[in-house]
Amino acid sequence: MDKKLIEIGVAESEEVGKAGYDQYMMNGLMTQLTRLKPGEKLEEAHMRNRQLNARWVFEKGKQDNVVELIKVNNKTYVRINDYSKLRTLFGQLLREIQRIKSEGDYKAATALVETYGVNVDPVLHKEIISRYATLGIKPYRGFIQPVLEPVLKGDNIIDVKVTYPTSFFQQMMDYKKKYSFLPTMN
Repeated sequence: MDKKLIEIGVAESEEVGKAGYDQYMMNGLMTQLTRLKPGEKLEEAHMRNRQLNARWVFEKGKQDNVVELIKVNNKTYVRINDYSKLRTLFGQLLREIQRIKSEGDYKAATALVETYGVNVDPVLHKEIISRYATLGIKPYRGFIQPVLEPVLKGDNIIDVKVTYPTSFFQQMMDYKKKYSFLPTMN
């Protein structure tokens, strides 16, 4: 949702940013909960990060109804009512996180994570697990990345050959061979 991105041709419209906010808020507030068992708290750093960000802006925007959790046919959905205010709230959170990092404010960091990034609403969690179970799919996904090999003519790249590994497992083993520079024991 930045006019400069449209101006330089990175995005066609602000709808790209809105879709990103939709996905981020839905994942941070609800979707990622499919990975937890009932009663568990968030332990994994990336999950804490997503929930902290989404929950913080959700809570800080309540007065203006920036984002709301709505019920339709006994199912909870995330609705963003004001993308501009949501963007401003994310900016405020980023500013606060940068302040915490710059000042080494451990007490504020702990309070932020413990308040917004750890605990899960048990009622919402139960609903999400139930809804997700009907899909019959795993909560984690892996993606095979293309292998890009330059086609050279002398010192110039004239093309790029795109191939795909035969499996996710094979790609991970190839990555291990090519990019594992650190010892397994320090």
